Amino acid sequence: MEPLADEIRICRKCGLWRQRKNAVHGEGNLDAAVMLIGEAPGYWEDVKGRPFVGAAGKILDEMLLRAGISRNDVYITNVVKCRPPENRDPLPSEIETCTPYLDHQIKIVKPKFIVTLGRHAASYILAKASIETKGITKIHGRIYEADLLGFEVFIVPMYHPAAALYNAKYRDELDEDFQLLKLELERLG
Repeated sequence: MEPLADEIRICRKCGLWRQRKNAVHGEGNLDAAVMLIGEAPGYWEDVKGRPFVGAAGKILDEMLLRAGISRNDVYITNVVKCRPPENRDPLPSEIETCTPYLDHQIKIVKPKFIVTLGRHAASYILAKASIETKGITKIHGRIYEADLLGFEVFIVPMYHPAAALYNAKYRDELDEDFQLLKLELERLG
């Protein structure tokens, strides 16, 4: 993973590198059963060079803790590795340019579960697995079994933790989705 992380740190394949302080390649257990994929780094992630360390990261940490999952036991990354200006959504061209890095990370970790956090992550991963998407509000809280990049994986789409910052309903639904993940992890042993 380290040669890939080095490549991501110096990447200039799209215009996002011009504003970044740090490219955020990802972190965590390379033998993780669970891989969490967000959309793109935010302000604090750009500053610190680590995924999910801002306000949304605090919610993610809380959800992991409530589900009995240690952050040290998962691998966390994003679809896009550099922060889009003013936290705008990543552009389709930026996603297309950056996702070969994500695909490589998935192949290295080979998780049993991929948890997509937010609509961009869900759209990319489900399309890659040839699963039709109908919007995050309709697909969150479900588990999809798929062949992805040559191995079987369970895909669990969830709301992005940032959504829970502004709406208690999303926080409750995110918590329910993490409890579902906990049950599936226990079921599969």
